[in-house]
Amino acid sequence: METAINERVNRWLEGTYDEETQTAIRRMQANSPEELSDAFYKDLEFGTGGLRGIMGVGTNRMNKYTVAMATQGLANYLKQQFSTEVQKVVIAYDSRNNSAYFSEITADVLSANGVKVYVFDTITPTPELSFAIRHLHCHSGIVITASHNPKEYNGYKVYWQDGGQLVAPHDHRIITEVKKITRFEEVRFERKAENVSYIGEEVHQVYIERVKALSMHPEIIRKQHDLKIVYTPLHGTGVYLVPRALRAFGFSDVSLVEAQAVPDGNFSTVVSPNPEEIAAMSMAIEEAKERNADIVLATDPDADRIGLAVKKKDQDYELLNGNMTLTLLIYYMLKEWKKKGKINGRQFVVKTIVTTELVRDIAQKEGVACYDVLTGFKFIAEKILHYEGEKEFIAGGEESFGCLVGDFVRDKDAVISCSILAEMAAWAKEQGKTLYDVLIDIYMEYGLYKEHLISITKKGQQGSQEIKRMMQSYRSEPPKEINGSKVIRIDDILLLQSFDCRNNHKKSIHDLPQSDVLQFFLADGSKITVRPSGTEPKIKFYFSVKENLVNRNQFDAMHQKLTNKINNIIQSMKL
Repeated sequence: METAINERVNRWLEGTYDEETQTAIRRMQANSPEELSDAFYKDLEFGTGGLRGIMGVGTNRMNKYTVAMATQGLANYLKQQFSTEVQKVVIAYDSRNNSAYFSEITADVLSANGVKVYVFDTITPTPELSFAIRHLHCHSGIVITASHNPKEYNGYKVYWQDGGQLVAPHDHRIITEVKKITRFEEVRFERKAENVSYIGEEVHQVYIERVKALSMHPEIIRKQHDLKIVYTPLHGTGVYLVPRALRAFGFSDVSLVEAQAVPDGNFSTVVSPNPEEIAAMSMAIEEAKERNADIVLATDPDADRIGLAVKKKDQDYELLNGNMTLTLLIYYMLKEWKKKGKINGRQFVVKTIVTTELVRDIAQKEGVACYDVLTGFKFIAEKILHYEGEKEFIAGGEESFGCLVGDFVRDKDAVISCSILAEMAAWAKEQGKTLYDVLIDIYMEYGLYKEHLISITKKGQQGSQEIKRMMQSYRSEPPKEINGSKVIRIDDILLLQSFDCRNNHKKSIHDLPQSDVLQFFLADGSKITVRPSGTEPKIKFYFSVKENLVNRNQFDAMHQKLTNKINNIIQSMKL
């Protein structure tokens, strides 16, 4: 390992790398050998989602050289795939440090390779990048973002011509081409200015018009236009388009959390710019209390994930988890589509296999198909593409705070989600309710679901082997019961096999690709999913439990009962 590190370091010191980079390497050699080792012990991996890593000097860092080499590999693949056409790529970037710079490096390399490049002229939400690929008839798209990771990180996410993130077979083929670029000298770097165009308002306008067209009840918004909305972009890209979309819907009282409405790659008011965390939402919730707001909305730095806090009573607000937010969205869209007579058996929704089964219950009752896909929004986009022209996608999402309505975007879209959920809040207010009240209505109608996730980190090679042994053990000796409830079905997504424990009957799973995932279904309606992370040294356990809710006044007690049930399941599995 030490020899390999030294070889990489020497290659950078002896090659055509700039003086600033080489000076930083010498400084690490003299003062920070551990930092040097971490920066060069491997190449930053270009995975199925692209690049993501800490910014800095070295082969294992996000910098202009690793970005340029990845872009050269992508350019080579585009040349192969679309050899008879002028290849076209659109580039967007978020508010992170170096995002704009990396977007220019990317444009340099693509244009030098004869690719026609469209670059957004300011920070832009990831979902608008997805939209722009389709709108501009591009072959690929790239967004420079590390989503809601800490400020030290940045990333490089690649999309295909359908507007979705890379899936098979293109993902692995592009990885192969990127790995072939082993030296920076192989990169074409001289920008051809005639191949680069800057875009902005002309795309924003069409995108906002498409978002506005999703509105189900403009007449209700006209009555409830002064619904009090507090919104925070958490220093990210949502600052421009989310308020604009809300105004386009007709809302007139949208209050931005001013301290967080400044694009800032250091995310200076939060430890982590993640709307899943109550700490990131605290400033917005405090402002909501002061203004007696009806709803609190937040987006992560690239505005694909949404945070939603709803008013309960006595100016108390609850931050909903991703399953709750998606449940509200699906319920509203399906109920209103049905009322408008738009459901005819051709419609469908999509969720991931670890997302609440409440989505399926709602869909089935409203006569809409519900499809499961593997974890990751790219698989939802893939399912939309599969049924394009045959069936009509209404909405979908995943438990990790990502939702989508409509199919003109092919990734999770918090601009759309904020707009629809604000409309739903107006719809609820028209009935004298809050979204919290509607959520309890849903639980009364379909049953009270509660989900929980725990991640267990196992670092290093030993940890990786331990995770493999855990999965092997669950396969070879699966539990017969968990927390006193019999296991009645086991789905093994790696073997693509579903086993009914009650009659020892096996059947094949046809609608999912292979993945190292196990799901245990219990007699009491509980579901446990076990999945090693594909990007981190973690094994994840997803728990879903359910009880009937017959009295609104019992909600808190039943919620606590389900919390206790999950804790008991965790104990019984010795986690």
